[in-house]
Amino acid sequence: MSDQELHPQPLPYRVWGAEFIDAESQKQMDNAMRLPVTVAGALMPDAHVGYGLPIGGVLATENAVIPYAVGVDIACRMRLSIYEISPHVLGQQTGKFKNALTEGTRFGAGQKYTGKDQAEHEVLDDPLWETTPFLKNLLNTAYGQLGTSGSGNHFVNWGAIHFEQDAPDLDLKAGEYLALLSHSGSRGVGYQIADRYSKLAMNYHPNLDKSARHLSWLPLDWDLGREYWLSMELAGRFASANHEIIHQRVSKAAGLKPIAVVENHHNFAWKETFIDENGQAHDVIVHRKGATPAGAGVLGVIPGSMADPGYLVRGKGLNSALNSASHGAGRQYSRRKAIENITKTERDRYLKERGVTLIGAGMDESPQAYKNIDQVINAQLDLVELVAKFTPRIVIMDGSGSKSED
Repeated sequence: MSDQELHPQPLPYRVWGAEFIDAESQKQMDNAMRLPVTVAGALMPDAHVGYGLPIGGVLATENAVIPYAVGVDIACRMRLSIYEISPHVLGQQTGKFKNALTEGTRFGAGQKYTGKDQAEHEVLDDPLWETTPFLKNLLNTAYGQLGTSGSGNHFVNWGAIHFEQDAPDLDLKAGEYLALLSHSGSRGVGYQIADRYSKLAMNYHPNLDKSARHLSWLPLDWDLGREYWLSMELAGRFASANHEIIHQRVSKAAGLKPIAVVENHHNFAWKETFIDENGQAHDVIVHRKGATPAGAGVLGVIPGSMADPGYLVRGKGLNSALNSASHGAGRQYSRRKAIENITKTERDRYLKERGVTLIGAGMDESPQAYKNIDQVINAQLDLVELVAKFTPRIVIMDGSGSKSED
């Protein structure tokens, strides 16, 4: 068989919440499981159609990285800051907390800071920016976009987080706290890296079946594969710094300091070990495209929608799921279908019933466009344990309705 020829049948893989997943997403995952470099895979209950690999797809490969299986928003992530005060302050000082959000970040494709408004962070001095001319040219983009939030499903929310029990790994007692939750990634830096190396990968696999074209890979023993890998890792550090700056600015504007922080990313590839059904260990590259790392004891955040709860979770480390969980509720309507089928009146009524103040968002991000978060969570309780519940109260997103893939 040619090294660019798909296997006639997909390798077997487990699916969580199959009743919530559309046929096209399953078809995309089947195609990924036919790649000659694939070792194992899993599909999370929030899965929906993406480019190449479905969002919610987890794919383990041998000595190969697939740029589109990482995603166009490399290292998109969640960050949760918890404060030692009651969330009741959100109702008492709503204007103050709304202003903190609007002052703390900027939303929209291409948004950037200039001059004295630009943030400083050690990531901008990372020597990896100098390793290739391409990365060196991205540094100006990084300077301008550090601290911005982008478009699509990216958000920053004030809300309440409730712990039924003590959380000793966070040094927190049971109770309810004010919290800040954000979702965004590596902005133009990650997008340009993804665009460049996805196209290069496709050029090197001209005979790959059309159905798998967006799953073209780069071997890690190729210079291009190593280039993409270090670029991806740099984008990951940039995305983390981006959240750090956002939380610093919003917290400062609200006059607060967090007592605990949880951060996790998706849209990334990791070098890990997979144990097959015969008990043999394989060194693999695990791509989590819109999937949360859920190794044993690993904390992560799985959000719902702008008006539905999210959950702080602790991973159980299930090997057959490649130590993964969903990264959210997942879309049940495409962006176009959401705009066509959900009215502003319906959306605003939904928000009002749940006590949510919305500063800005496109209609394509209406909460009704998303799957039921509790059904999605219940479908993966063998993957994670629930630590706390986050309830959004004040939400800011991009109001232009710009598209994004996550």
